[in-house]
Amino acid sequence: MEQQSAVSIDVIALRYGPDDPTATLGIAARQWEPFAGELALPGVLLRLGERLAEAAHRAVHTKLGVPQDAISAIGQVATFDEPHRDPRGPTLSIAMWAVVAPHQGDEATWVPFDAVPPLAFDHNQIITAARTRLAEMLWKNLTFTRALTGDHFTATRAVALTTALHGTKPDPGNLNRTLAAIPGLERTGERVRVKATGRPAAVWSFA
Repeated sequence: MEQQSAVSIDVIALRYGPDDPTATLGIAARQWEPFAGELALPGVLLRLGERLAEAAHRAVHTKLGVPQDAISAIGQVATFDEPHRDPRGPTLSIAMWAVVAPHQGDEATWVPFDAVPPLAFDHNQIITAARTRLAEMLWKNLTFTRALTGDHFTATRAVALTTALHGTKPDPGNLNRTLAAIPGLERTGERVRVKATGRPAAVWSFA
């Protein structure tokens, strides 16, 4: 009888709260073989009849210890089908993204994209590919963007978030034009001092 592939849901859980200087993603040590004790993305096998978003929510909650009400948005990134990615047998990985709101008490290690350690399975490759996709989504997919920025954010935060996902600092003029073109987003007349020196930062707000 031909062997069937299992379906794994692996999640890039992003945190970017008011006290976080850059966007970080959650990883945690695996409890079970294969790769017991090694760091990995939160992942679960898809249950019969389970929706992808439900499985991603379950992975972030059970594997990272994030409270359920702190998981603010979830979406799909890409599918990884290399047949030998899992030593247990053929396993299709559907990579999902999740945005995690500020919260207390989880079991995750939160790391920036540029400081991800070696991970189990093909999770480093998943993160590299997902980063490119998420960078493309930023400022275009409003569900993803607003979950990260909140309804109000400073220009300084916009620069930091763009830098975190793209890996390079954006040109301020180009970023301002990008923000100005987003439906429902407006530059307010307010300015907030976020650094000890320099001009206060402009504030952007979603209607």
